[in-house]
Amino acid sequence: MATILYVDDEPAVGLIVEDTLRRAGHDPVGARNVPEALQVLARTPVELIVSDYRMPGITGLEFLSMLQREGYDVPVIMLTGYASIEHAVASIKAGAVDYITKPVRPQQLELAVEQALEFVRLKRENETLRHEVMAIRSERQIVGDSPAIRRALQTVAMAAPTRATVLLQGESGTGKELFARAIHEQSDRRDKPFITLNCAALPEGLIESALFGHEKGAFTGAIKRVEGAFERAHRGTLLLDEISEMRLDLQAKLLRVLQEQEFERVGGTAPIKVDVRIIATTNRDLAVEAQQGRFRQDLYYRLSVIPMSIPALRERPEDIPLLAFRFAMRTAEDVGKRLDGIAPDTLALLQRYPWPGNVRELQHVIERAVILSPDPLMPPHALEAERFGLTHASAVAGAIDGPSPLRALAAGFGGLGFAAGANGRALAEDGAEDPMRVVLHSLDVTNAEKVLIARALEVSQQNRTRAAELLGISVRTLRNKLNGPEKA
Repeated sequence: MATILYVDDEPAVGLIVEDTLRRAGHDPVGARNVPEALQVLARTPVELIVSDYRMPGITGLEFLSMLQREGYDVPVIMLTGYASIEHAVASIKAGAVDYITKPVRPQQLELAVEQALEFVRLKRENETLRHEVMAIRSERQIVGDSPAIRRALQTVAMAAPTRATVLLQGESGTGKELFARAIHEQSDRRDKPFITLNCAALPEGLIESALFGHEKGAFTGAIKRVEGAFERAHRGTLLLDEISEMRLDLQAKLLRVLQEQEFERVGGTAPIKVDVRIIATTNRDLAVEAQQGRFRQDLYYRLSVIPMSIPALRERPEDIPLLAFRFAMRTAEDVGKRLDGIAPDTLALLQRYPWPGNVRELQHVIERAVILSPDPLMPPHALEAERFGLTHASAVAGAIDGPSPLRALAAGFGGLGFAAGANGRALAEDGAEDPMRVVLHSLDVTNAEKVLIARALEVSQQNRTRAAELLGISVRTLRNKLNGPEKA
Protein backbone atom coordinates (compact mmCIF):
# COMPACT_ATOMS: atom_id res chain seq x y z
CA MET A 1 0.00 0.00 0.00
CA ALA A 2 1.27 3.45 -0.94
CA THR A 3 0.18 6.90 0.18
CA ILE A 4 -0.81 8.77 -2.99
CA LEU A 5 -1.70 12.45 -3.25
CA TYR A 6 -4.20 13.43 -5.98
CA VAL A 7 -4.67 17.08 -6.93
CA ASP A 8 -7.74 18.08 -9.01
CA ASP A 9 -10.21 20.97 -8.79
CA GLU A 10 -13.08 18.85 -10.21
CA PRO A 11 -14.86 16.94 -7.39
CA ALA A 12 -16.20 14.27 -9.78
CA VAL A 13 -12.72 13.45 -11.08
CA GLY A 14 -11.39 13.44 -7.53
CA LEU A 15 -13.99 10.87 -6.48
CA ILE A 16 -13.09 8.57 -9.39
CA VAL A 17 -9.36 8.83 -8.64
CA GLU A 18 -9.86 8.25 -4.92
CA ASP A 19 -12.14 5.25 -5.47
CA THR A 20 -9.74 3.69 -7.99
CA LEU A 21 -6.73 4.13 -5.70
CA ARG A 22 -8.57 2.78 -2.68
CA ARG A 23 -9.77 -0.28 -4.62
CA ALA A 24 -6.18 -0.93 -5.66
CA GLY A 25 -5.19 -1.05 -2.00
CA HIS A 26 -3.58 2.37 -1.67
CA ASP A 27 -4.15 5.25 0.76
CA PRO A 28 -5.36 8.29 -1.25
CA VAL A 29 -5.08 11.86 0.08
CA GLY A 30 -6.90 14.60 -1.86
CA ALA A 31 -6.24 18.29 -2.53
CA ARG A 32 -8.24 20.75 -4.69
CA ASN A 33 -5.32 22.97 -5.67
CA VAL A 34 -1.55 23.32 -5.43
CA PRO A 35 -1.42 25.30 -2.13
CA GLU A 36 -3.49 22.55 -0.45
CA ALA A 37 -1.23 19.92 -2.00
CA LEU A 38 1.87 21.63 -0.61
CA GLN A 39 0.29 21.66 2.86
CA VAL A 40 -0.34 17.90 2.57
CA LEU A 41 3.26 17.29 1.49
CA ALA A 42 4.53 19.30 4.44
CA ARG A 43 2.86 16.98 6.96
CA THR A 44 2.49 13.65 5.12
CA PRO A 45 5.15 11.62 3.25
CA VAL A 46 3.72 10.42 -0.07
CA GLU A 47 5.07 7.94 -2.62
CA LEU A 48 3.23 9.29 -5.68
CA ILE A 49 1.30 12.34 -6.90
CA VAL A 50 -1.55 12.34 -9.45
CA SER A 51 -2.08 15.94 -10.58
CA ASP A 52 -4.39 17.73 -13.02
CA TYR A 53 -2.64 19.53 -15.88
CA ARG A 54 -4.86 22.65 -15.81
CA MET A 55 -6.04 24.10 -12.51
CA PRO A 56 -7.04 27.64 -11.54
CA GLY A 57 -4.11 29.61 -10.22
CA ILE A 58 -1.06 27.35 -10.34
CA THR A 59 -1.00 24.80 -13.16
CA GLY A 60 0.23 21.23 -13.02
CA LEU A 61 3.43 22.11 -14.90
CA GLU A 62 4.15 24.94 -12.44
CA PHE A 63 3.45 22.46 -9.61
CA LEU A 64 6.09 20.11 -11.05
CA SER A 65 8.65 22.93 -11.11
CA MET A 66 7.81 23.87 -7.51
CA LEU A 67 8.28 20.27 -6.38
CA GLN A 68 11.73 20.16 -7.94
CA ARG A 69 12.74 23.51 -6.44
CA GLU A 70 11.55 22.46 -2.97
CA GLY A 71 13.45 19.18 -3.19
CA TYR A 72 10.48 16.78 -3.27
CA ASP A 73 11.67 13.63 -5.01
CA VAL A 74 8.17 12.28 -5.73
CA PRO A 75 7.04 10.95 -9.14
CA VAL A 76 4.05 12.67 -10.73
CA ILE A 77 1.35 11.33 -13.07
CA MET A 78 -0.29 14.14 -15.06
CA LEU A 79 -4.06 14.19 -15.84
CA THR A 80 -5.53 16.39 -18.56
CA GLY A 81 -8.83 16.84 -20.35
CA TYR A 82 -7.07 18.34 -23.38
CA ALA A 83 -5.22 15.46 -24.97
CA SER A 84 -2.43 16.58 -27.25
CA ILE A 85 1.10 15.55 -28.10
CA GLU A 86 2.32 18.99 -26.99
CA HIS A 87 0.82 18.53 -23.51
CA ALA A 88 2.29 15.05 -23.20
CA VAL A 89 5.77 16.16 -24.29
CA ALA A 90 5.66 19.20 -21.98
CA SER A 91 4.62 17.04 -19.02
CA ILE A 92 7.37 14.45 -19.53
CA LYS A 93 9.99 17.14 -20.09
CA ALA A 94 8.89 18.85 -16.87
CA GLY A 95 9.50 15.61 -14.96
CA ALA A 96 6.22 13.67 -14.99
CA VAL A 97 6.55 9.88 -15.19
CA ASP A 98 3.26 9.36 -17.08
CA TYR A 99 0.41 11.23 -18.80
CA ILE A 100 -3.29 10.20 -18.69
CA THR A 101 -6.22 11.82 -20.50
CA LYS A 102 -9.67 12.46 -19.08
CA PRO A 103 -12.21 11.02 -18.65
CA VAL A 104 -10.21 8.86 -16.25
CA ARG A 105 -10.54 5.15 -16.89
CA PRO A 106 -9.94 3.18 -13.67
CA GLN A 107 -7.95 0.39 -15.34
CA GLN A 108 -5.69 2.86 -17.13
CA LEU A 109 -5.09 4.83 -13.92
CA GLU A 110 -4.43 1.67 -11.90
CA LEU A 111 -1.86 0.46 -14.45
CA ALA A 112 -0.14 3.86 -14.56
CA VAL A 113 0.04 3.97 -10.76
CA GLU A 114 1.46 0.44 -10.61
CA GLN A 115 4.15 1.30 -13.17
CA ALA A 116 5.02 4.57 -11.42
CA LEU A 117 5.41 2.83 -8.03
CA GLU A 118 7.59 0.17 -9.66
CA PHE A 119 9.70 3.01 -11.07
CA VAL A 120 10.06 4.42 -7.56
CA ARG A 121 11.05 1.01 -6.19
CA LEU A 122 13.68 0.46 -8.87
CA LYS A 123 15.03 3.97 -8.43
CA ARG A 124 15.47 3.46 -4.68
CA GLU A 125 17.01 0.03 -5.26
CA ASN A 126 19.49 1.56 -7.70
CA GLU A 127 20.37 4.26 -5.19
CA THR A 128 20.97 1.62 -2.54
CA LEU A 129 23.14 -0.42 -4.88
CA ARG A 130 25.06 2.69 -5.90
CA HIS A 131 25.78 3.50 -2.25
CA GLU A 132 26.88 -0.09 -1.66
CA VAL A 133 29.20 0.01 -4.66
CA MET A 134 30.66 3.32 -3.50
CA ALA A 135 31.16 1.86 -0.02
CA ILE A 136 32.94 -1.17 -1.49
CA ARG A 137 35.14 1.03 -3.65
CA SER A 138 35.89 3.20 -0.63
CA GLU A 139 36.95 0.09 1.29
CA ARG A 140 39.31 -0.75 -1.57
CA GLN A 141 40.74 2.75 -1.79
CA ILE A 142 44.51 2.98 -1.40
CA VAL A 143 45.21 5.18 1.61
CA GLY A 144 48.42 7.17 1.83
CA ASP A 145 50.15 10.34 0.70
CA SER A 146 53.80 9.39 1.17
CA PRO A 147 56.22 9.82 -1.77
CA ALA A 148 56.42 6.02 -2.17
CA ILE A 149 52.63 5.68 -2.49
CA ARG A 150 52.37 8.66 -4.83
CA ARG A 151 54.97 7.09 -7.13
CA ALA A 152 53.10 3.77 -7.07
CA LEU A 153 49.79 5.48 -7.88
CA GLN A 154 51.39 7.34 -10.77
CA THR A 155 52.54 4.01 -12.20
CA VAL A 156 48.99 2.65 -11.75
CA ALA A 157 47.55 5.61 -13.66
CA MET A 158 49.99 5.10 -16.54
CA ALA A 159 49.64 1.31 -16.69
CA ALA A 160 45.85 1.05 -16.32
CA PRO A 161 44.76 2.26 -19.81
CA THR A 162 47.02 -0.31 -21.52
CA ARG A 163 46.59 -4.08 -21.73
CA ALA A 164 50.23 -4.75 -20.71
CA THR A 165 50.83 -7.36 -18.00
CA VAL A 166 51.78 -5.95 -14.60
CA LEU A 167 53.94 -7.67 -11.98
CA LEU A 168 53.30 -6.44 -8.43
CA GLN A 169 56.12 -7.37 -6.04
CA GLY A 170 56.06 -6.70 -2.32
CA GLU A 171 55.99 -8.24 1.12
CA SER A 172 52.89 -10.02 2.39
CA GLY A 173 50.28 -7.61 3.71
CA THR A 174 51.36 -4.57 1.69
CA GLY A 175 48.09 -4.43 -0.29
CA LYS A 176 49.14 -5.83 -3.67
CA GLU A 177 45.56 -6.89 -4.46
CA LEU A 178 44.35 -3.33 -3.80
CA PHE A 179 46.79 -2.04 -6.41
CA ALA A 180 45.66 -4.75 -8.83
CA ARG A 181 42.02 -3.69 -8.38
CA ALA A 182 43.01 -0.04 -8.82
CA ILE A 183 44.61 -0.91 -12.18
CA HIS A 184 41.46 -2.77 -13.25
CA GLU A 185 39.07 -0.02 -12.12
CA GLN A 186 41.06 2.70 -13.92
CA SER A 187 41.13 0.71 -17.16
CA ASP A 188 38.54 0.42 -19.94
CA ARG A 189 37.81 -3.09 -18.55
CA ARG A 190 36.36 -1.74 -15.31
CA ASP A 191 32.84 -2.97 -16.14
CA LYS A 192 34.10 -6.45 -17.01
CA PRO A 193 35.04 -9.30 -14.64
CA PHE A 194 37.92 -9.06 -12.18
CA ILE A 195 38.86 -12.65 -11.35
CA THR A 196 41.37 -13.59 -8.64
CA LEU A 197 43.19 -16.92 -8.50
CA ASN A 198 45.52 -17.65 -5.58
CA CYS A 199 48.19 -19.99 -6.96
CA ALA A 200 49.42 -20.86 -3.46
CA ALA A 201 46.03 -21.78 -2.02
CA LEU A 202 44.89 -24.36 -4.59
CA PRO A 203 45.80 -28.06 -4.33
CA GLU A 204 48.51 -28.96 -6.84
CA GLY A 205 46.23 -31.21 -8.88
CA LEU A 206 43.53 -28.57 -9.28
CA ILE A 207 45.52 -25.53 -10.42
CA GLU A 208 45.36 -26.44 -14.12
CA SER A 209 41.60 -26.98 -13.94
CA ALA A 210 41.17 -23.75 -12.00
CA LEU A 211 43.09 -21.85 -14.69
CA PHE A 212 41.73 -23.42 -17.84
CA GLY A 213 38.58 -25.31 -16.77
CA HIS A 214 37.79 -28.92 -17.65
CA GLU A 215 35.46 -31.00 -19.74
CA LYS A 216 32.97 -33.48 -18.35
CA GLY A 217 34.74 -36.78 -17.62
CA ALA A 218 38.23 -35.25 -17.87
CA PHE A 219 39.12 -36.84 -14.52
CA THR A 220 37.45 -38.63 -11.63
CA GLY A 221 34.77 -36.38 -10.20
CA ALA A 222 34.46 -34.18 -13.29
CA ILE A 223 30.70 -34.64 -13.63
CA LYS A 224 30.16 -31.53 -15.77
CA ARG A 225 32.03 -29.02 -17.87
CA VAL A 226 33.52 -26.18 -15.79
CA GLU A 227 34.89 -22.86 -17.01
CA GLY A 228 38.30 -21.85 -15.68
CA ALA A 229 39.57 -18.47 -14.53
CA PHE A 230 40.65 -17.44 -18.04
CA GLU A 231 37.18 -17.99 -19.48
CA ARG A 232 35.48 -16.21 -16.60
CA ALA A 233 37.85 -13.25 -16.97
CA HIS A 234 37.18 -12.85 -20.72
CA ARG A 235 37.37 -9.15 -21.67
CA GLY A 236 38.32 -8.39 -18.07
CA THR A 237 41.30 -8.82 -15.75
CA LEU A 238 42.79 -11.96 -14.21
CA LEU A 239 44.86 -11.57 -11.04
CA LEU A 240 47.31 -14.43 -10.51
CA ASP A 241 48.12 -14.09 -6.83
CA GLU A 242 51.44 -15.53 -5.57
CA ILE A 243 52.49 -16.52 -9.10
CA SER A 244 55.87 -17.74 -7.80
CA GLU A 245 54.13 -20.80 -6.28
CA MET A 246 53.01 -22.14 -9.68
CA ARG A 247 54.54 -25.42 -10.90
CA LEU A 248 57.13 -25.17 -13.70
CA ASP A 249 55.10 -27.34 -16.10
CA LEU A 250 52.05 -25.09 -15.65
CA GLN A 251 54.24 -22.04 -16.18
CA ALA A 252 54.92 -23.27 -19.72
CA LYS A 253 51.19 -23.58 -20.42
CA LEU A 254 50.54 -20.16 -18.92
CA LEU A 255 53.24 -18.64 -21.12
CA ARG A 256 51.51 -20.06 -24.22
CA VAL A 257 48.17 -18.59 -23.16
CA LEU A 258 49.73 -15.18 -22.59
CA GLN A 259 51.37 -15.25 -26.01
CA GLU A 260 48.54 -16.76 -28.04
CA GLN A 261 45.51 -15.67 -25.98
CA GLU A 262 44.06 -19.15 -26.38
CA PHE A 263 44.02 -22.42 -24.42
CA GLU A 264 42.30 -25.77 -24.16
CA ARG A 265 40.27 -27.03 -21.23
CA VAL A 266 41.57 -30.05 -19.34
CA GLY A 267 40.27 -33.04 -21.29
CA GLY A 268 39.35 -30.84 -24.26
CA THR A 269 40.72 -30.54 -27.79
CA ALA A 270 39.14 -27.36 -29.16
CA PRO A 271 41.17 -24.14 -28.65
CA ILE A 272 39.32 -21.33 -26.85
CA LYS A 273 40.15 -17.71 -27.66
CA VAL A 274 40.11 -15.17 -24.82
CA ASP A 275 40.89 -11.50 -24.27
CA VAL A 276 42.32 -11.24 -20.75
CA ARG A 277 44.58 -8.70 -19.09
CA ILE A 278 46.98 -10.38 -16.64
CA ILE A 279 48.20 -8.94 -13.34
CA ALA A 280 50.49 -11.12 -11.20
CA THR A 281 51.64 -10.69 -7.62
CA THR A 282 54.46 -12.22 -5.61
CA ASN A 283 56.13 -11.69 -2.25
CA ARG A 284 59.44 -12.96 -3.59
CA ASP A 285 62.08 -11.42 -5.86
CA LEU A 286 60.97 -13.09 -9.08
CA ALA A 287 64.16 -12.11 -10.93
CA VAL A 288 66.22 -14.02 -8.37
CA GLU A 289 63.78 -16.95 -8.54
CA ALA A 290 64.23 -17.03 -12.32
CA GLN A 291 68.04 -16.86 -12.09
CA GLN A 292 68.09 -19.79 -9.68
CA GLY A 293 65.83 -21.91 -11.89
CA ARG A 294 62.76 -21.91 -9.68
CA PHE A 295 60.77 -19.79 -12.14
CA ARG A 296 60.83 -19.68 -15.93
CA GLN A 297 62.82 -16.73 -17.19
CA ASP A 298 60.72 -16.36 -20.36
CA LEU A 299 57.54 -16.22 -18.25
CA TYR A 300 59.16 -13.72 -15.88
CA TYR A 301 59.97 -11.41 -18.81
CA ARG A 302 56.42 -11.84 -20.15
CA LEU A 303 54.85 -10.98 -16.80
CA SER A 304 57.11 -8.06 -15.89
CA VAL A 305 56.28 -5.79 -18.81
CA ILE A 306 55.37 -3.23 -16.15
CA PRO A 307 57.01 -4.20 -12.83
CA MET A 308 55.82 -2.43 -9.69
CA SER A 309 57.35 -2.61 -6.24
CA ILE A 310 54.79 -2.06 -3.47
CA PRO A 311 56.46 -0.33 -0.49
CA ALA A 312 56.44 -1.96 2.93
CA LEU A 313 54.63 -0.06 5.68
CA ARG A 314 57.88 0.67 7.55
CA GLU A 315 59.05 2.54 4.44
CA ARG A 316 56.12 4.96 4.65
CA PRO A 317 55.53 5.72 8.37
CA GLU A 318 53.85 9.02 7.47
CA ASP A 319 50.90 7.00 6.13
CA ILE A 320 50.36 5.08 9.38
CA PRO A 321 48.12 7.74 11.06
CA LEU A 322 45.80 7.83 8.01
CA LEU A 323 45.58 4.04 7.84
CA ALA A 324 45.14 3.64 11.59
CA PHE A 325 42.35 6.21 11.73
CA ARG A 326 40.57 4.58 8.80
CA PHE A 327 40.74 1.11 10.36
CA ALA A 328 39.74 2.47 13.77
CA MET A 329 36.67 4.35 12.57
CA ARG A 330 35.52 1.42 10.42
CA THR A 331 35.87 -1.01 13.35
CA ALA A 332 34.11 1.37 15.75
CA GLU A 333 31.21 1.66 13.32
CA ASP A 334 31.04 -2.13 12.87
CA VAL A 335 30.95 -2.85 16.62
CA GLY A 336 28.81 0.17 17.53
CA LYS A 337 31.36 1.94 19.74
CA ARG A 338 32.07 5.63 20.11
CA LEU A 339 35.56 6.62 18.96
CA ASP A 340 36.72 10.20 18.78
CA GLY A 341 40.21 9.46 17.48
CA ILE A 342 43.66 8.14 18.34
CA ALA A 343 45.89 9.76 20.94
CA PRO A 344 49.14 11.32 19.65
CA ASP A 345 51.21 9.06 21.94
CA THR A 346 49.48 6.04 20.42
CA LEU A 347 50.24 7.22 16.89
CA ALA A 348 53.88 7.78 17.86
CA LEU A 349 54.10 4.17 19.07
CA LEU A 350 52.50 2.91 15.88
CA GLN A 351 54.95 4.88 13.74
CA ARG A 352 57.98 3.55 15.62
CA TYR A 353 56.98 -0.11 15.22
CA PRO A 354 58.60 -1.91 12.21
CA TRP A 355 55.38 -3.71 11.08
CA PRO A 356 56.73 -7.01 9.73
CA GLY A 357 53.14 -7.91 8.76
CA ASN A 358 52.65 -4.53 7.04
CA VAL A 359 49.18 -3.03 6.53
CA ARG A 360 47.40 -6.29 7.35
CA GLU A 361 49.11 -6.41 10.76
CA LEU A 362 48.26 -2.76 11.43
CA GLN A 363 44.62 -3.44 10.64
CA HIS A 364 44.45 -6.35 13.10
CA VAL A 365 46.22 -4.35 15.84
CA ILE A 366 43.82 -1.42 15.46
CA GLU A 367 40.73 -3.66 15.36
CA ARG A 368 41.82 -5.35 18.60
CA ALA A 369 42.55 -2.02 20.29
CA VAL A 370 39.17 -0.54 19.33
CA ILE A 371 37.26 -3.62 20.50
CA LEU A 372 39.06 -4.01 23.84
CA SER A 373 39.59 -0.36 24.82
CA PRO A 374 36.78 1.53 26.60
CA ASP A 375 38.37 4.93 25.88
CA PRO A 376 36.83 7.18 23.19
CA LEU A 377 40.36 8.44 22.39
CA MET A 378 42.54 5.38 21.79
CA PRO A 379 45.35 5.51 24.41
CA PRO A 380 48.78 3.80 24.19
CA HIS A 381 47.81 1.16 26.74
CA ALA A 382 45.12 -0.08 24.33
CA LEU A 383 47.92 -1.60 22.23
CA GLU A 384 49.44 -4.99 22.93
CA ALA A 385 52.22 -4.48 25.50
CA GLU A 386 54.35 -7.38 24.29
CA ARG A 387 54.19 -6.40 20.62
CA PHE A 388 55.14 -2.78 21.22
CA GLY A 389 57.71 -3.37 23.98
CA LEU A 390 55.61 -1.74 26.67
CA THR A 391 56.05 -2.67 30.33
CA HIS A 392 52.91 -3.42 32.24
CA ALA A 393 53.59 -0.29 34.24
CA SER A 394 53.41 1.86 31.13
CA ALA A 395 50.14 0.22 30.21
CA VAL A 396 48.73 0.89 33.68
CA ALA A 397 50.06 4.42 33.46
CA GLY A 398 47.56 5.33 30.81
CA ALA A 399 44.79 4.83 33.34
CA ILE A 400 46.38 6.83 36.18
CA ASP A 401 44.20 9.72 37.20
CA GLY A 402 46.93 12.28 37.74
CA PRO A 403 48.93 15.02 36.06
CA SER A 404 50.35 14.20 32.64
CA PRO A 405 54.00 14.38 33.88
CA LEU A 406 53.24 11.59 36.34
CA ARG A 407 51.69 9.55 33.58
CA ALA A 408 54.69 10.22 31.35
CA LEU A 409 57.01 9.12 34.15
CA ALA A 410 55.06 5.90 34.50
CA ALA A 411 55.28 5.27 30.76
CA GLY A 412 59.05 5.62 31.07
CA PHE A 413 59.26 3.53 34.25
CA GLY A 414 62.87 2.63 33.46
CA GLY A 415 63.86 6.23 34.12
CA LEU A 416 63.47 5.56 37.83
CA GLY A 417 65.56 2.41 37.70
CA PHE A 418 62.88 -0.15 36.76
CA ALA A 419 63.09 -2.75 34.04
CA ALA A 420 60.33 -5.21 33.25
CA GLY A 421 61.42 -8.76 33.94
CA ALA A 422 59.94 -11.79 32.23
CA ASN A 423 57.98 -12.59 35.36
CA GLY A 424 56.34 -9.16 35.35
CA ARG A 425 58.20 -7.96 38.47
CA ALA A 426 60.06 -4.67 38.80
CA LEU A 427 63.79 -5.27 39.07
CA ALA A 428 66.67 -2.98 39.90
CA GLU A 429 68.72 -1.47 37.13
CA ASP A 430 71.72 -3.70 37.88
CA GLY A 431 69.55 -6.83 37.68
CA ALA A 432 69.66 -7.56 41.43
CA GLU A 433 66.40 -8.12 43.21
CA ASP A 434 64.96 -4.77 44.24
CA PRO A 435 63.53 -4.48 47.78
CA MET A 436 60.58 -2.58 46.27
CA ARG A 437 59.71 -5.20 43.69
CA VAL A 438 56.01 -5.60 43.02
CA VAL A 439 53.96 -7.85 40.84
CA LEU A 440 52.99 -5.21 38.29
CA HIS A 441 50.28 -7.32 36.74
CA SER A 442 48.25 -7.04 39.93
CA LEU A 443 48.59 -3.27 40.30
CA ASP A 444 45.51 -1.08 40.35
CA VAL A 445 45.64 2.67 39.70
CA THR A 446 46.21 3.66 43.35
CA ASN A 447 48.99 1.11 43.87
CA ALA A 448 50.66 2.20 40.64
CA GLU A 449 50.84 5.78 41.91
CA LYS A 450 52.21 4.58 45.23
CA VAL A 451 54.94 2.56 43.52
CA LEU A 452 55.95 5.52 41.38
CA ILE A 453 56.06 7.90 44.34
CA ALA A 454 57.99 5.41 46.49
CA ARG A 455 60.52 4.85 43.73
CA ALA A 456 60.92 8.61 43.18
CA LEU A 457 61.56 9.09 46.92
CA GLU A 458 64.12 6.29 46.90
CA VAL A 459 65.95 7.72 43.89
CA SER A 460 65.93 11.20 45.48
CA GLN A 461 67.08 9.76 48.84
CA GLN A 462 63.80 10.81 50.50
CA ASN A 463 64.12 14.41 49.29
CA ARG A 464 60.49 15.37 48.68
CA THR A 465 61.35 18.43 46.61
CA ARG A 466 63.55 16.38 44.28
CA ALA A 467 60.99 13.56 44.17
CA ALA A 468 58.25 16.03 43.22
CA GLU A 469 60.47 17.34 40.40
CA LEU A 470 61.02 13.80 39.15
CA LEU A 471 57.28 13.19 39.19
CA GLY A 472 56.48 16.52 37.57
CA ILE A 473 54.14 17.62 40.38
CA SER A 474 54.27 20.20 43.14
CA VAL A 475 55.60 19.41 46.61
CA ARG A 476 52.16 20.15 48.03
CA THR A 477 50.54 17.63 45.64
CA LEU A 478 53.16 15.06 46.62
CA ARG A 479 52.54 15.72 50.34
CA ASN A 480 48.77 15.33 49.82
CA LYS A 481 49.29 12.03 48.01
CA LEU A 482 51.60 10.75 50.77
CA ASN A 483 49.24 11.83 53.58
CA GLY A 484 46.11 10.61 51.84
CA PRO A 485 42.90 12.57 51.17
CA GLU A 486 41.79 12.37 54.76
CA LYS A 487 44.96 14.19 55.96
CA ALA A 488 45.32 16.64 53.08
